[in-house]
Amino acid sequence: MLIAVRKCLAMMLPLVGFAVCASQLNAAPVVRDGDIIFHTSRSSQSVAIQRATHSPWSHMGVIIHRNGQPYVFEAIATVRYTPLEKWIARGDKGRFVVKRFAEGLTGEQAAKLRKAAHDFEGRPYDLYFEWSDDRIYCSELVWKLYRRALGIEIGARQKLREFDLTDPAVRAKMRERYGKSVPLAEPVISPAAMFTAKSLETVGTN
Repeated sequence: MLIAVRKCLAMMLPLVGFAVCASQLNAAPVVRDGDIIFHTSRSSQSVAIQRATHSPWSHMGVIIHRNGQPYVFEAIATVRYTPLEKWIARGDKGRFVVKRFAEGLTGEQAAKLRKAAHDFEGRPYDLYFEWSDDRIYCSELVWKLYRRALGIEIGARQKLREFDLTDPAVRAKMRERYGKSVPLAEPVISPAAMFTAKSLETVGTN
C-alpha cells in the first residue's frame, strides 16, 4: 500500500463526505518497519545541504513501530524516536517521500533493524559529518543501520570535496563548522545519495 489517501469527487459527495475525504489528504502514510522517509528540513543547515547535494531532501530517518505506532528513528539533537505525524509536520510544508528496499524485508530482517537501532539511540548529532559512531548525522544513521544489521549498503558514499561547495550558503556553513581546516577527504553519505539509490523504490509521497 502507498499512502492512506483516497481520491475525492467532491461534486458527487455531500459536504460532510467531502470533509472526511479532505482530512485524508493530510493523513500519515501507511508504512512498514525499515521504510526510509525523507523531507526538507527547516533547520539552519538545510539550505546548505540542499545546495551542496542539488536535492531538496535534506533530512531523513527510518520507520520503526513501537507499541503498534509508527515512529521515525532519526538523528537530530540526539538519535531518537519521533512519532511519524510529528516528524512529517516538522518538515517544510509537511511534504515527504517514503521509500522501501525494493527486494522487501522479511520479518527477521525488520527485527534485526530494530535491534540495531538500540546501539545508536541517544547518541549526539554530528554537526561535522564525520564518519564515526561517537556522533552521528541523519543519513549516516540510516546507512549504518542497514549496513550493520543486514549487510546492505544504500547509496554511495562520497568525499566531502565531491559535493558542490561553491554556493555561498555552503561556503558560509563550512566556515562556521570548520574554519580554514575543511576535511575534504572525509567520507560522507548524503540524503540525496540514498534518495536516488536504485535499491529503493518510492511507496508514498504527498
